[in-house]
Amino acid sequence: MQYVTKQRDLSKLELSELDKKHYLHPTTPPRAHYLSGPSTIFSEGKGIYLKDIEGKERIDGVSMLWNVNLGYGNEELAEVAKQQMLKLSYSSSFSGQSNEPAILLAQKVASLAPGDLNVCFFTSGGSESNDTAFKLARFYWKVKGQPEKTKIISLEQSFHGVTVGATSATGIEGFNKFTTSNAPNFLTAAAHVLNAELGDKSDPNYSRSIRGIIDSEGSDTIAAVILEPIQGAGGVRFPPDGYLQAVRKLCDEHNILLIADEVICGFGRTGKTFGVDNWNIVPDLLCVAKGISSGYAHLGAVIMREHVREAFIQSDEMMFHGFTYSGHPMACAVGLKTLEILERDQIVENSRLRGEELLKGLKYLESNHKHITNVRGLGLLAGIELVKDPENGISFDPSVHAAALYTDICMDVGLQLRYFDWKGTNTVALAPPLIITSQQVEEIINRMSEALKRFEKQI
Repeated sequence: MQYVTKQRDLSKLELSELDKKHYLHPTTPPRAHYLSGPSTIFSEGKGIYLKDIEGKERIDGVSMLWNVNLGYGNEELAEVAKQQMLKLSYSSSFSGQSNEPAILLAQKVASLAPGDLNVCFFTSGGSESNDTAFKLARFYWKVKGQPEKTKIISLEQSFHGVTVGATSATGIEGFNKFTTSNAPNFLTAAAHVLNAELGDKSDPNYSRSIRGIIDSEGSDTIAAVILEPIQGAGGVRFPPDGYLQAVRKLCDEHNILLIADEVICGFGRTGKTFGVDNWNIVPDLLCVAKGISSGYAHLGAVIMREHVREAFIQSDEMMFHGFTYSGHPMACAVGLKTLEILERDQIVENSRLRGEELLKGLKYLESNHKHITNVRGLGLLAGIELVKDPENGISFDPSVHAAALYTDICMDVGLQLRYFDWKGTNTVALAPPLIITSQQVEEIINRMSEALKRFEKQI
């Protein structure tokens, strides 16, 4: 059998054939990929730009998977990773062992987190962070003498990851139904029904609201509610004013922990350090990944409030939970440097300012192209919807695959975006690297406009 043991200059065709034969891709139709091979093979990245193996350059308008916040080719992050690997490539955090980068990163994260979110449990990524939060929430109630509090409530159209627990909490049908069996004690509530969460039992969605589910299940069985400050993969969906505050108050009222999934929103994406900072709430557990290392290392964390950790240290029971790479010294060193750069270069403020420019540009497109509607954004997290006739509320026929078609055209004009077509919507997401300049924001809008002109001729 022929195989490749080291990198060499392979052609696109050679790489494509190897990919089809040996690489099962995540979140990809296996049959289509096996027949056609990879849609793009990337070879280089610098700043906000990506280059594929054929030399075509594109603006990365979504930070790949919402995570490359500091852009590509950052020499400081590469150097700190190299130096840490040379100094101490790995150490375990089991049995109370530690390392300097993990300690310093935990301290730094605590200094940035709101309220008394002061203690970190490190993971390798977002799915692990959310799964960990579920286990910690249940462990919390166990040591508090209420082991029957096991149920987790999440929201429709939420995305919390692809491990078994995180998938079970995810409210997007395709992910939730991928396996033939999900974990028990996960409940899904209607998203963003403010009046119901405030206690209006006449609301038609009351029985499906978080409050309605608490009423029917009993608060003595509910361990936690998990939500994203802004839903990402669910279609860049923003909560109504007062919603997050209402859910925080509801959890306090019923003695339920609130988990904020900030895997996308955390570390500057929304123009503030954390998404919840936009609504001035403090969750009991806050889950992060992606932006904590800008995609340069596998790293995530669950940040917990003092009262949560306080319960744990009152118990002599072993916490039988941990990952081989919890507190990985190289990953933590990269995370520490990432947060240093965020502060030193005022990246969060840049996200806020460039986000205002991006939103203004998207509204300009909405005014000048007939198929764009429902433009929204906060910091450098934004979305638009494509509709056949916005004035009369007529959607594109699903067979058109409007959002997929448009993002394909954007790729052709040198702009990578993401689309979501859950439940018939045609949402296009934007989340460029937080280092983007005003001129580059303008270039994104120009390329989107050119793609819209082509889109309008094709549909």
